[in-house]
Amino acid sequence: MKRTIFILSILSIIAGSCTRQESMTQIADRVYSLAAEQLKLMAPELPAGVTPVHVEADGEFIKSDAGSWVSGFYPGSLWLTYEYTKDEGIKALADRFTMDLDSLVNYEPDHDLGFRVNCSYGNAYRITGDKKYLPMIRWAAETLAGRFNPATGCTRSWNHGQWEYPVIIDNMMNLELLFNATSLFEGVNYDDICNTHAQTTMKNHFREDYSTWHLVNYSTEDGHVIGKQTVQGYSDDSMWARGESWALYGYTMMYRETGNEIYLKQACNVADLLLQRLPEDGIPYWDFDCKDIPDTYRDASAGCVMASAFLELAGFTGNKAYRDMAEKQIRTLASPEYLAKPGEQHGFILKHSVGHLPGGDQIDVPLTYADYYFLEALSRL
Repeated sequence: MKRTIFILSILSIIAGSCTRQESMTQIADRVYSLAAEQLKLMAPELPAGVTPVHVEADGEFIKSDAGSWVSGFYPGSLWLTYEYTKDEGIKALADRFTMDLDSLVNYEPDHDLGFRVNCSYGNAYRITGDKKYLPMIRWAAETLAGRFNPATGCTRSWNHGQWEYPVIIDNMMNLELLFNATSLFEGVNYDDICNTHAQTTMKNHFREDYSTWHLVNYSTEDGHVIGKQTVQGYSDDSMWARGESWALYGYTMMYRETGNEIYLKQACNVADLLLQRLPEDGIPYWDFDCKDIPDTYRDASAGCVMASAFLELAGFTGNKAYRDMAEKQIRTLASPEYLAKPGEQHGFILKHSVGHLPGGDQIDVPLTYADYYFLEALSRL
């Protein structure tokens, strides 16, 4: 009888060990190991001045130049991977692809200088302390700040299109560059620009339920709102997933940089809406109001941005639900459904993101910014 009980106890222990969840640290170790392998695999396919964008469904590797809004994410992913792994080969690649972006001074500037420069040069300086990265940070911040218009209370987004003064929710992300420059350079202070932009966006970009329009068009004469659209979403009044992720991240960042409770409240309101509406596995459909749900695409990139922001917001608030959602999203993204196998996808890390579905572009593909924010979320664990 005792022998039977002993055997059953051993079997129970074995069964428990077989079903035990992988820890967050184990997931981070596994994903960063894959990232080092994948990012090195990608590098030989990228000549000087060329940046990865995505991989088409037929396997074609789509690339661009430094002028692409996504050009800072590959070097940024390299820096985050070096920070975690201490792999000197990764560090050398990170430096090379960061310094390639010096050519940005030759391109027409726009609001996405924050994405391009803060993710690359910003991380480079933060991690290494090497002052060679500082001039580009300063130039980019000055250029971005020059896009601020006191009449509208915002920095301008796109230079193209039929709009008089378009401002997209994505712009909240680029304010981080201005805060970074303010902290780095004596005599530089962009706090007023950041606060005015964030508060104007709070006033005009959000619906009553804290979902957000993608774009608000302002009058340059007196700053009144001409119109509101959700250009990359299902409809103008729908909740576009990546836009909502920018909002969550942007106002969490604003609280971090200012300590102003109004930004914390805004971030929590957005977070609480997401907790109500996210699918069971935590990865959003490309638009929460798409009429084809569940028979439509997920957007891993939005899930990555949300996970990173949820983790930071949980640290500020102690809200366990935010942390739990971030961990759920990370577990899903680190599963075989979303995570690439070694050697796949020309070196991208994640599958199943959506760039611009209404425009027929980047649908259910790997995207470079999904990889960056996934690695950032893992580093924030």
